[in-house]
Amino acid sequence: LMVSMQKELADIFRDQYPGIRFVTMDEVAALKPYATYRVGLFFGGDTDHQPYDFRLVGLHRTAGHILGLEDVSDQPPRVDMSRERIVKDPYVVIATQASSQAKYWNNPSGWREVVSWLKSHGWRVLCIDRMPEYGSGVVWNHIPWGSEDFTGDLPLGERIDLIKDADAFVGLSSGLSWLAWCCRVPIVLISGFTDPVNEFATPGRVINPAVCHGCWNDMRCEFDHGDFLWCPRKETLDERFECTKAITSPMVIRRLEKILC
Repeated sequence: LMVSMQKELADIFRDQYPGIRFVTMDEVAALKPYATYRVGLFFGGDTDHQPYDFRLVGLHRTAGHILGLEDVSDQPPRVDMSRERIVKDPYVVIATQASSQAKYWNNPSGWREVVSWLKSHGWRVLCIDRMPEYGSGVVWNHIPWGSEDFTGDLPLGERIDLIKDADAFVGLSSGLSWLAWCCRVPIVLISGFTDPVNEFATPGRVINPAVCHGCWNDMRCEFDHGDFLWCPRKETLDERFECTKAITSPMVIRRLEKILC
């Protein structure tokens, strides 16, 4: 079995799966495999390259379906968690940045209030995003006030070293939440634009179904990769991102209380 993926991803899996040969895209051209599976997300309602539209089954399950697996369970991949603990104090890791504004927690005071609550109860709060600020045009998102700046474009192995010993991880529907899932830490996942089926199962999932939500998993909505402010159901800026504006800090804190207290 040969698997081609980005080097930074292959580096965290290679030693955990000695039976798999991880190759680069350049090496693929010279290979002559018996069969090839292209595992990914296929947009536009494409069910030729995936048995079911990924919006119906979730991101990780669609990979299993493409490989012909019938019983696709929520089983995280293995990563190396053998390194010594770096931070000796009790701490919680947060990841607040994303590739589209719909993925952010758009409640204006949410992160500040959650960070304040965590610190008042004795936890350090480490922000491990790649960048301390990210956005597009006139919309920019900044590292939450009161959190410690552990941001940087670092190898994923170093991110694992921090996440694995955290008492909890608080994040969005983004890559670092999936990495935290690999580390088997308690996860609070804040997302309104995706439905719970989209991500791995976690009792810390926070969504407000009383407002507009789940457009990513709506077969009637097609994601626009070029529009950072994509919000298919709301036209004005004041109306957009209602799904996470309506997720309050007490809703997140209640999840954290169950995990930490």
